[in-house]
Amino acid sequence: MLNQKHSQPADIEKTSMAIIEAELQEKGIVLPEENAAVVKRVIHTTADFEYVENLYFSKGAVKMTAKALKENAVIVTDTNMAKAGISKVALQKLDGAVYCFMADDEVAAKAKETGSTRAAASMEKSAELYPAAVFAVGNAPTALLKLCELMENGLRPALVIGVPVGFVNVVDSKERLIEICEKYSVPVIVARGRKGGSNIAAAVCNALLYTAADMLDPVARGW
Repeated sequence: MLNQKHSQPADIEKTSMAIIEAELQEKGIVLPEENAAVVKRVIHTTADFEYVENLYFSKGAVKMTAKALKENAVIVTDTNMAKAGISKVALQKLDGAVYCFMADDEVAAKAKETGSTRAAASMEKSAELYPAAVFAVGNAPTALLKLCELMENGLRPALVIGVPVGFVNVVDSKERLIEICEKYSVPVIVARGRKGGSNIAAAVCNALLYTAADMLDPVARGW
């Protein structure tokens, strides 16, 4: 029998989060308070508790990014799927915006000219236009590697979210990202290993936006 009790979006989310918290307690897992909203949002998105172990946070990443989003809420993604999944209500409250240049004609031409991927070229364009943005990569390891190159040349984003999914260059690009971000004191959140995806990129962004906009309670989002 389906439980018909929970039918409103806010109630469904609150109940889901309560279940997640209860299961974490059953497993004896205590999340660091600063990172808890991000980890629980990713679990809520995936129903996968392994993200407790594979989500890596540089020191103070969530706190610093929430502060940065209050001042300049600009997010760049490597997929339109992630862009679509990022909360427009939270962005509106913060007077922010989200961009994806994967379908941009200039990006396509640059990728063809240089023999690179659109993802890499889109990061170059994004860095030129919004160097202090949050860069959320959920699909392309080449985007992470380009960001590493750009950081070596002076780029300092508010945060890099490295959560591409897959098998080719995925693990290595994430580890390289951690190395470079730590080297230059750039906040970073990474889903280590093969797991990730555009939905994870959006989930991490939303947790950060909700934190910055005081909207962790779904009622505050008008639900």
